[in-house]
Amino acid sequence: MKAYYSDHFVLPLPEGHRFPMAKYSLLRDRVARELPLVNQLEAPRTSDGELAFAHTPAYIDAIASGAIGAAALREIGFPWSEAMVERSRRSAGATVAAVRAAMTEGVAANMAGGTHHASAEKGGGFCVFNDAAVAARVAQAEWSRYHREPLLVAVIDLDVHQGNGTASIFAGDPSVFSLSIHGERNFPFRKVDGDLDVALPDGCGDVDYLHALEGALDELAHRFVPGLVVYLAGADPFERDRLGRLKLTYDGLEARDRRVFDWCFQRHVPLAFAMAGGYGVSIAETVQVQMNTYQLAMSYWQRWQNRRS
Repeated sequence: MKAYYSDHFVLPLPEGHRFPMAKYSLLRDRVARELPLVNQLEAPRTSDGELAFAHTPAYIDAIASGAIGAAALREIGFPWSEAMVERSRRSAGATVAAVRAAMTEGVAANMAGGTHHASAEKGGGFCVFNDAAVAARVAQAEWSRYHREPLLVAVIDLDVHQGNGTASIFAGDPSVFSLSIHGERNFPFRKVDGDLDVALPDGCGDVDYLHALEGALDELAHRFVPGLVVYLAGADPFERDRLGRLKLTYDGLEARDRRVFDWCFQRHVPLAFAMAGGYGVSIAETVQVQMNTYQLAMSYWQRWQNRRS
């Protein structure tokens, strides 16, 4: 299974910054040790043209040149640097590459990504470029070279925070279905309606969450027939996440992932996934949630290969 990384493009952050940048390299190290069949590859760099499938040229230029204003940077939550630009391009490129790999192998991964708060003209919530939106639109453009019918893409966003940027980018686009299951009272406090939003109360645990997920996937299947799924497998619904406010256990999150992977496998729909949020009290717990996702993904990748042989 191919997994694309960008953690060696380190974003310099001030002392005490709450974004857990170290989780990406910790995840990559554990995957290398424990899942040797995962083929870790350096993420490619997205071009301005690829980014422009989801972002305005003015915003891309402002980020690339450093001309972005102080207020816009505060909304993103990162200081500007050339390293920030490079990492953001590579993080988006990882999902573009994962989608390409998934279209031929069934399952592939971005070892970061899930930057769903970035909209067409601005970033926010630690998100610079919206990797899922860029990758979906690039995949549709590449598909259209060889097929008359459009590639329909579903973004299944199970980060604890609503995917407001994704919903904004795809508003009115019938070729992309945005599904978000998130904390009702969590960031962003002004939501943007997607195609299907499921808001959960604080303290929601495994049983209620999985019931909500089952209902959402049933509705997705009723309303839309995707040819590709981009899955945001956020670790932040975990019960000990600092920013999550939900109460999912390791078992609950693994059951969540299994339901999404199985939904796609049963329908022969390729799936590319990204890690999205995770702000555990212990960074090791966040990485463990993500490792559980990778172990499960590997099993489904192997099932895809057996199906093809």
